[in-house]
Amino acid sequence: MEAFKKFATQRIVAGLLLTVAVLWLTGTVLGLLGKSKPPVVTVHPPEQSAAVPNPSTKKPETSHTQEAGEPPKTDSTGLGPSPSPAKEVSQSDTQLNTDSGATVQTAAPDPEKPAVPSHAGEKPAVPSLAAIPHALDTSNDLPKKAPGVAFVTATIKPLSYELNDRFWGWRPNDILNFTDNVNNFQLGVLEVTRRTTVILTERLSRTGSVESLNKNLERAMDWLMTKPERYWFPSPEARYQDALTELATYKNNLEKGDAVFYTRSDNLLPLLAVFDNLLGSCDENLIKTKESNGETVSWFRVDDYFYYSKGVASALETILEAVLEDFQPILETRHGTEILHHAIASCKRATEIEPWLLVTDSDFSGILANHRANMAAPISHARFYIEVLIAVLST
Repeated sequence: MEAFKKFATQRIVAGLLLTVAVLWLTGTVLGLLGKSKPPVVTVHPPEQSAAVPNPSTKKPETSHTQEAGEPPKTDSTGLGPSPSPAKEVSQSDTQLNTDSGATVQTAAPDPEKPAVPSHAGEKPAVPSLAAIPHALDTSNDLPKKAPGVAFVTATIKPLSYELNDRFWGWRPNDILNFTDNVNNFQLGVLEVTRRTTVILTERLSRTGSVESLNKNLERAMDWLMTKPERYWFPSPEARYQDALTELATYKNNLEKGDAVFYTRSDNLLPLLAVFDNLLGSCDENLIKTKESNGETVSWFRVDDYFYYSKGVASALETILEAVLEDFQPILETRHGTEILHHAIASCKRATEIEPWLLVTDSDFSGILANHRANMAAPISHARFYIEVLIAVLST
């Protein structure tokens, strides 16, 4: 039994070795037979197209040992300089090895056809500025306004409209008073213009109380104090027009650099405080039920309060938009831009309230509208946002 095991083991090991040898020999023979020459494929490059180098080919290295002025190296025959790789490629067909093992042979260029220049390795052309639309085009840029020009323009605009563009012009001093609604609207505009001009004269156009007042602003401030109900000697229309002329002169001096306008927060705060007080007075007149003498608010006074507040909101909207423009750096620094936007939107909402026939002051739970209460809401919101802005700029 032991002899049989020994015999079987020897035969099994010998068989395995023989099998491995046969498999190795078979693989070697098949490998040699498979190394036959691959087929040659002729590829003609397309016309009018740039030659694209094969990424599998190695870019010829450039020698950096040749010094400037050194004669070009000759070939082994000594007959002339050795051709560059680019010339060798152009003189004969090039064979490129592909991943599949086939050899791709490119045809030589046809001498009768114009040669297509190769852009491989060249730097892309940089387009000129004229070819790029709007490239560094500053020809249409508007000149930047001088500080204060927008603010003074906005101060002039509301009252100028009431004097020159409103039908029938200035009405509070009319002998026959038929349009008290427009009259009170104009009085609201006038009050905003007066207070704005006072702050412009005393705070925005100078740094402190020791600096002299601007003469144009001083005259404008004085002439705006003319009573609006006077008929003549002097007439308010003429005085107010003279005041607007002085303001326009100050604006022109700002544009020429002959006047100053300060856009610091300590100059803006007094203006916002004046607007806060004016809106507070309007708010009180819109919500009160008793006059200061204890009498109930008359139906004939309701529309007066309504349109006066509307005139205040209309002028404030225009001036606050100019504040947003001239004081933009300080507002952005203190994060007050959005707050001022809310105040402007509230003033605009107040100017959009238009009663159909007359201003009613009905009960809050009644069928008819209470126009005073409707006007009080945006006026109160505008006042709130101005107070918030004052608190923000004061910190």
